[in-house]
Amino acid sequence: MREKERPVMPTDVKIKLGVIGLGLRGQFLLSILLNMDSVEIAAICDPIDKRLARGNELIGQQGAHAAVYADYKALLARSDIEAVIICTTWNTHVRIAIDAMRAGKHAAMEVGGAASLEECWRLVRTSEETEKYVMLLENICYADIELSLLHMERQGLFGELIHLQGGYQHDLREEIALGRENQHGRLNHYLHRNGELYPTHQLGPIAKMLRINRGNRFLTLTSMASKARGLNKWIRENKGEKYDLASAVFEQGDVVTTQIKCAHGETVLLVHDTTLPRPYSRNGRVQGTNGIWMEDGGVVYIEHMTLPDYEQHPYDPHQWEPYEQYRIKYQHPLWKSYEMQGVQAGHGGVDYLVLQAFVESIRTNTPPPIDVYDAAVWMSITCLSEQSVAMGSMPVPVPDFTSGGWVDRKAGARGKYSLDEVCFEFFDD
Repeated sequence: MREKERPVMPTDVKIKLGVIGLGLRGQFLLSILLNMDSVEIAAICDPIDKRLARGNELIGQQGAHAAVYADYKALLARSDIEAVIICTTWNTHVRIAIDAMRAGKHAAMEVGGAASLEECWRLVRTSEETEKYVMLLENICYADIELSLLHMERQGLFGELIHLQGGYQHDLREEIALGRENQHGRLNHYLHRNGELYPTHQLGPIAKMLRINRGNRFLTLTSMASKARGLNKWIRENKGEKYDLASAVFEQGDVVTTQIKCAHGETVLLVHDTTLPRPYSRNGRVQGTNGIWMEDGGVVYIEHMTLPDYEQHPYDPHQWEPYEQYRIKYQHPLWKSYEMQGVQAGHGGVDYLVLQAFVESIRTNTPPPIDVYDAAVWMSITCLSEQSVAMGSMPVPVPDFTSGGWVDRKAGARGKYSLDEVCFEFFDD
């Protein structure tokens, strides 16, 4: 995308934002934005009165004021708003982002999977035509562990990457089953869809490590879904046999596995597992020709290398090491700086960082670290996996949303929030 020619905003100029969608997630992000010195919330929007009232209350607690709207298109009609944060249902993220760009605003979308390839292509084409940016707010890309792993990989510790995996493994039975009572959108997806519904938490950091869209790309995927039993069991045990969903037919399999093949031969394994009893895990694994990291167990093995003193802890070719010592040694400078300043609330601090990355891209007039091509391909995994599952786990091709640009597309703009490289020059020693 050709960058729009306009000067970088001075650091003392506040960026005027609109927030669209004020459910629990939207309220939470709004509370973070209200504490950012570089941001002014000019307007908020939600069709549900009590959510709108709660958003207005949060703003009032900061001694600020914002216009309120029930219709997001009325908010987009304001000429003073530079960008919008979209925290609505999965089905509406892309639609609103497209309308925002056509209204002359940059857009940041909360995460979720796409329902069709067509909406992914429309997102890309609209961004290219309007020269407005879209950023997917994938916060896990800014997690301390994931950034330290990126640092290790860029330093060559894993050697040539061969296989990576990750999972959305999270017991969400109560949240899903009580979706109507809590006005939460997941329920209908589990009733009617079957695939990798929520891919980006695990896929985002993996894609950045593999340089997807910048010298590499996803080629094909294959998905398989297990039977669905977890939600029915939870509902019977907690709501009773007479509850109408106790015997509902849930299409979404309890465990969905998706394998992706990359242009340069790497493989990626994703696991979606949210309707059975289990502790939380992202099931991370990074494996290359020099070593391997495993999230479950918090261990790492780098061939011919050990961090403790050799005399006290001699190298053992078959012994795992605790990852924590590597995390400390290879901690990303963004997190070192963040900890010194004081980590903000929000999933261990990552929500603040991903929002700051978006705001910084607007201020500097540079494409965001997670750009429209990233958003399109990561979100497309959902509808592609549904196709594969429906066809008996047949392989399906992954579109190239860069239209060939991935072959020689350079790394994104350097800066503190870069996810392509570790840019040490932007941090104090």
